[in-house]
Amino acid sequence: MKAQYTIGLDYGTNSVRALIVNVEDGREIAAAVWTYAHGTQGVILSRDPNLARQHPADYLEGAKVTIREALRVAAKNQRGFKADQVIGIGVDTTGSTPMPVDKEGQPLAFRRQFASNPAAMAWLWKDHTAVAEAEEITALARKMRPQYLAKCGGTYSSEWFWSKVLKCKRSAPSVYKAAHSWMELADFVPAALTGTLEPDLFTAGVCAAGHKAMWSASWGGYPDAAFLSKLDPSLAKLRANLTPRVKPVNQKAGHLTHEWAEKTGLKPGIPVAVGAFDAHLGAVGSGVAPGTLVKIIGTSTCDIAITPTRRVLPDVPGLCGIVNGSVIPGFYGLEAGQSAVGDLFNWWVHYIQPGGKTPWSHKDLDEAASRLKPGESGLMALDWNNGNRTILVDQRLTGLMVGQTLYTRPEEIYRALVEATAFGALTIINRFEDYGVRISSVVNCGGIAEKSALTMQIYADVTGRPMKISRSAQTCALGSAIAAAVVAGAYPDFARAQRRMSGLKEKTYRPNAAAHAVYKDLYKIYRQLHDAFGTREFKGSLHGVMKSLIEIREKARR
Repeated sequence: MKAQYTIGLDYGTNSVRALIVNVEDGREIAAAVWTYAHGTQGVILSRDPNLARQHPADYLEGAKVTIREALRVAAKNQRGFKADQVIGIGVDTTGSTPMPVDKEGQPLAFRRQFASNPAAMAWLWKDHTAVAEAEEITALARKMRPQYLAKCGGTYSSEWFWSKVLKCKRSAPSVYKAAHSWMELADFVPAALTGTLEPDLFTAGVCAAGHKAMWSASWGGYPDAAFLSKLDPSLAKLRANLTPRVKPVNQKAGHLTHEWAEKTGLKPGIPVAVGAFDAHLGAVGSGVAPGTLVKIIGTSTCDIAITPTRRVLPDVPGLCGIVNGSVIPGFYGLEAGQSAVGDLFNWWVHYIQPGGKTPWSHKDLDEAASRLKPGESGLMALDWNNGNRTILVDQRLTGLMVGQTLYTRPEEIYRALVEATAFGALTIINRFEDYGVRISSVVNCGGIAEKSALTMQIYADVTGRPMKISRSAQTCALGSAIAAAVVAGAYPDFARAQRRMSGLKEKTYRPNAAAHAVYKDLYKIYRQLHDAFGTREFKGSLHGVMKSLIEIREKARR
C-alpha cells in the first residue's frame, strides 16, 4: 500500500508553517514556513504598546504558499511521493485571536474602507488593549454569573474574546457596527479551507470557545443574553449570530474545496479537522497524558495538562480554563501559561542589546550564564514584562529586577530572567498540584527547549523535576497532523495516533540536588516578591529581600 500523510498547519505569532507527516510512524518528510507579509514580523503595531493586530489576508496566503512549498519539498525528499497521498489537514493557531466578519463570514479587513484599519483586523493573542473591559467582565461575572469565572481561573483576561469585542465596540464603533459576527483565527482557517464561512455552515472549535469565550455545554453555550446585555446591549445581538455548532478537534470542520485544492495542489474533498489552539495541539504532538504537563515554550508559554472527565475536578483559580474536550475528547483540558518567556529573553538581547557596538547573541549569553552558579548573581527578577497570565491573571503587572550592583554583568541579568521564568513555571505546577492535578512528568517543546540547554537545566533544577523534550521540533504542527489522521480515519482515537506518531528525544535534563537546594531558598524570595507586587492579600515584609539575596550570593561565591 502507498504511504499516507497528513498536513499540520501551524499559525504562530510571526509566521505559518505547513508540516507533512507520515501517518504510520510520525516521520516528518517536509515543512515550509512563510512569514506574514503585513506589519513588523507579521504583527501590526502602533504607538500603544498594548496593541497587536494581524491582517487576515496573511492567513490565507500563508496556507497557500506553505502547503504548495511543503508538497514540493516532500516530492524532493520522499521518493514516489504524490500529493494525493495526503488524506487530511489539521489546523492550530494562536489565540485568542478573534476578527470581525460580515454576513458571509469574510473578514472586514477585506473591505476597501477597512483595509488599513487595525480594529477591522485580527486582534492577536497578545493584544492587551482591553484591560479595562476584562476587569469589567470579571466584576460583572462575580456578581451575576460566578460559574463563568470558575471555569476560567476566577479572572477574565484582556487577551480573550469578549474583552476584545467589547473594546472594539468602544474604541472603533464603525467597525463594530459593520460586523455581523466575530470569528477566532482557529475557526476561520478550517472554515475558509472547507467553504463553510457562512453562518449556516460555520463550525467553531470547543478549544477556543471554551477557553476564551466562556462557552460551556453545562450552561447552554456562550454567556447568556441577560449577562451580555448588562455589559452592552449589542453583545446579546452578537451572541445570536455566533454559531451553535461547537465541536472538539476529533470532528471535521468540512472537506477541502475544489478552489483550495487548485490553490494548493492537494486532492479535493479530503477532511479538515476542527481547529484548536497551538498549545493544545502542541500538547497532543508531545504525547500529553494524565500526569504529564506539556510546556509549549515560545514567545510566551502555554502549559497544558489533561485529566479524565470521569473524576470530580475542583475549579482551579488562576488557570486559563478548564474545558471538557479542549485537548482530547474524554478529558478536561487545563491551560495555564506565562505571557513572556522568549519575548522576555528577546527584550534583553535585541532591545536592550547588552554588549554595545558588538551586541551579545542568545548563544553568547547562554554560554556565559551557564558558567554561573545558582544564586551567584545576587539577582531576582519577576517575569511580568508582558503581564502575568497565570496564576495572577493580571496584564497590568510589569517586570522587576532586584539586587543589581555597579558590577552586575549582562549574563547575570540574562540568567536571572531565565530563572524568573522557571520560578513562574514552578508556581503554575504548584497551583495544579494544590488542587489535586498531579504533575509527575514535564515535556517541553518549542525552539527554546530545542536550543537552550541552560534554560532546560535551570527549569529542572528549579522545579525539581526532569525536563523531557518532545521528539518533534514542530510539535504544534505535528499535533495538527495527528488530529488530521484521526478525522481522516487512519486512527480511531488520539491515544493510538499519539503512540504511533509522537515521541520524546533521548536527552532528559535531570535536576541537580545541590542546585535545587539553592533554588528552594531563592523561590521563597520569588514568592515574597510575587505575592507582594501581585496580590492584595500580602501581609508580609520585603525588608529582608535584598540582604537575603546578598547572603545567598556570598555563599555561592565561596
